[in-house]
Amino acid sequence: MIKHLSLKAYGKINLGLDVLGKRDDGYHEVRMIMQTIGIFDRIDLIREDTPGIRIETNLFYLPTNENNLVYKAARMLMDEFSIPGGIFIRLRKFIPVSAGLAGGSSDAAAVLFGINKMFRLELTASQLMERGVKIGADVPYCILRGTALSEGIGEVLTPLPPVPQCQVLIAKPGINVSTRFVYTSLNADQLKPEQHPDIDGILAGIRSQDLYQIAGKLGNVLETVTIQEYPVIQSIKDAMLEYGAIGSLMSGSGPTVFGLFTNPAAAQHAFEELRFGSACQLAKQVYLTSFYNTQNQP
Repeated sequence: MIKHLSLKAYGKINLGLDVLGKRDDGYHEVRMIMQTIGIFDRIDLIREDTPGIRIETNLFYLPTNENNLVYKAARMLMDEFSIPGGIFIRLRKFIPVSAGLAGGSSDAAAVLFGINKMFRLELTASQLMERGVKIGADVPYCILRGTALSEGIGEVLTPLPPVPQCQVLIAKPGINVSTRFVYTSLNADQLKPEQHPDIDGILAGIRSQDLYQIAGKLGNVLETVTIQEYPVIQSIKDAMLEYGAIGSLMSGSGPTVFGLFTNPAAAQHAFEELRFGSACQLAKQVYLTSFYNTQNQP
């Protein structure tokens, strides 16, 4: 019997994000290239005899009830399979919150994976993904992880070859962005063709393992909304390019920006400038990491 599991919930970036239109059900049809990065939250699952779900976090402002996605993930499987007893979830957040890095979705995915393993439910990854999309559109990808083409509302996933490794600089300004606001403000039907990212070009770069082609095609249609509202995002992108990034982009609905570097010294210099130096006023949280390409291994 497994009584305690320690898991890592990894964040993601979007190498490409396009919105094709709004569906009748209110969701948006998307086409995205998703990539896991090496920043992660830590989650401990501990079985308890007393029924119920208890959550403890290291951030005072995070909910510890049904408003937290990890609670919803645990509740979903415990109710469906009539799991006896209870579960204690210790969540230690390191992925920036409300940042476009899918931290909450990744936490939920890790809990689905962990509950499945701990209680020997024997659900496949595909079956976990089918349940995960009911919690959030990014949860299925966060179960899969690695490099993937994401379509539909985010639940139609095609695994891709790993992107060539490089240094990935992550910078989040001291603002939070409402995903709902960004998608509501976007009118995909009125966008010019050149405002849509070249997803096929990114795919070609991934398949040919050409990091420079990938970096040259980076694109996120949601920048048309978020950068207009928060110009600091463009300022961070410009700074990363000035410091030697071969490409820079906002992830998800923002406000986090990432830069891809092939020169480790340039990446370290950019990190130091954004964290401590002349550009430190632009970003509140800065991380230097890399791609994480192991799938289905929380």
